[in-house]
Amino acid sequence: MAGPGRRQIPRPETDPRAGPETNPRAGAETNPRAGAETNPRAPVSLIAAKHKQIRRGVKEVQKFINKGEKGIVVLAGDTLPIEVYCHIPIMCEDRSLPYAYTPSKSDLGAAGGSKRPTCVIMIKPHEEYQEAYEDCREEVVSLPVPL
Repeated sequence: MAGPGRRQIPRPETDPRAGPETNPRAGAETNPRAGAETNPRAPVSLIAAKHKQIRRGVKEVQKFINKGEKGIVVLAGDTLPIEVYCHIPIMCEDRSLPYAYTPSKSDLGAAGGSKRPTCVIMIKPHEEYQEAYEDCREEVVSLPVPL
């Protein structure tokens, strides 16, 4: 704690808000598939979270993909080890579900309406936000296939 007359100096190596120009570790542990162009719209996921039409976590998403639920799957690119969720894109391709990568687990958790970071979410369709869902789905389907 900084007292009177003392100035707090930000520590870039521990400040999560610092960008790559001030934080040398920012983006260092990111999956190369998670580019800036793969970030889907957050409002759809926030609306889905409000209506309880969102699935969070590998176990829950995997269970509902196996049950045949439809939706948009979003994966976090900074999940290590990648073996935690590397089977999810294969499951999505087998069932023709659109999926995309986003750079950060914490951003994905916040977009899903949670304070906890999460490595995968599934946004389910609902009549309350059908138009926004379809727009988002079209954007995710139009993204280039990750290599």
